Amino acid sequence: MSTARAVLSVSELTRRLQETLEDRFPAVWVEGEISNFRLYRSGHAYFTLKDAESQIRAVLFRNRGRRIKFEPADGLHVIAFGSIEVYPQRGEYQMVIELLEPRGLGALQLAFDQLKARLSGEGLFDQARKRELPRFPRKIGVVTSTGGAAIRDILRVIGRRFGELHIVIAPCRVQGDGAAAEIAQGVRDLNALGGVDVIIVARGGGSLEDLWAFNEEPVARAIAASKVPVVSAVGHEVDYTIADFVADLRAPTPSAAAELVVREKQAVVDTLGQLRARLERFAARPLRDLERRVDELTARLRREMRNELGRAHHRVALATRALRASDPVARVARDRHRLENLQSRMITLLHRRRDRARYALQTAAGRLDSLSPLAVLGRGYSLTRTLTGDIVHGPAQVRVGDAIRVLLQRGSLDARVTQTKEQDDRPQV
Repeated sequence: MSTARAVLSVSELTRRLQETLEDRFPAVWVEGEISNFRLYRSGHAYFTLKDAESQIRAVLFRNRGRRIKFEPADGLHVIAFGSIEVYPQRGEYQMVIELLEPRGLGALQLAFDQLKARLSGEGLFDQARKRELPRFPRKIGVVTSTGGAAIRDILRVIGRRFGELHIVIAPCRVQGDGAAAEIAQGVRDLNALGGVDVIIVARGGGSLEDLWAFNEEPVARAIAASKVPVVSAVGHEVDYTIADFVADLRAPTPSAAAELVVREKQAVVDTLGQLRARLERFAARPLRDLERRVDELTARLRREMRNELGRAHHRVALATRALRASDPVARVARDRHRLENLQSRMITLLHRRRDRARYALQTAAGRLDSLSPLAVLGRGYSLTRTLTGDIVHGPAQVRVGDAIRVLLQRGSLDARVTQTKEQDDRPQV
């Protein structure tokens, strides 16, 4: 007696297995090591998850891969979440991954370490490419949120130290999706604006997740490509981001960044005073040097003229002897022409050297005039001295009733102190 056999086609068997597996494992967490990782131009990634005894194929489609902060690679121990599906064309089952996390180390920390290592390998952190900040910036660019504490701290410090500076703000989000693109665009916009001397990229403190926009590659690339120096002031003193490593200078806080970029006005005034004193001490020295240089050039010109005349006379004597030896009419004419040419060249040379010496003298005289303290007085400034000859720098040096002398560009004024003030009554700009 024969029994009817239930014969299934390959497709039917595969379909039943597919239904069983996909119904049984619609969502599962799997731990394993990545091997044979392949990322295709389509953006899809295919690899194998394995342990000591088994392995399973896995696929990470492009739309899911974009959500992963770190870069999957062979040998990385991960935890994957997804579903089990059957690929009928090959009769294989695989895991379609929705989430992927590194085992032990957090995903953000791993992504930070990976990007830091890659950019460091490209030389973006090298000290040799760091630029010094300008000593006296006229226009400062700031890339930050207009609603955060960072911009308030920066404006407060700059207003206290040197309030007349021009500040250009490139507003952007500093946290969340899309923030990195806005930060990078802010750096590019300030570079394109022109006239910006230094850029501060800033935000207040926060967790690694809060500061993550400053750890993304577009921000690092924009800072590295900046034509002007960039100061990174992200988070608190203990926080470090990729932007800190790429920037020309890292500041521990936004307030510290403003202090590094802007010198105090009084320091600038003191520096100018020191420069003026040095100018007054050395004003006479350039004149002596110039006179010595003129004497040297005059003596050199005379020597050259005597030498050139001697050489010309020698050539004339040689030509005369040759003429007397041969005596043809044609040779006489040629030698006479040569003599005239030599005389013309000699005169031209002498005139040229005389003009160069005259130009050098005029240039030196112009430089001396520009260094003269009288030129400063000619722009409306004056110099106040006591009758003993001391320069008056402040009201504490004189008393009411003291006689003083005010030196102008032309002449001087004798005056008497009627009142002293420690500060100027003019409104501050």
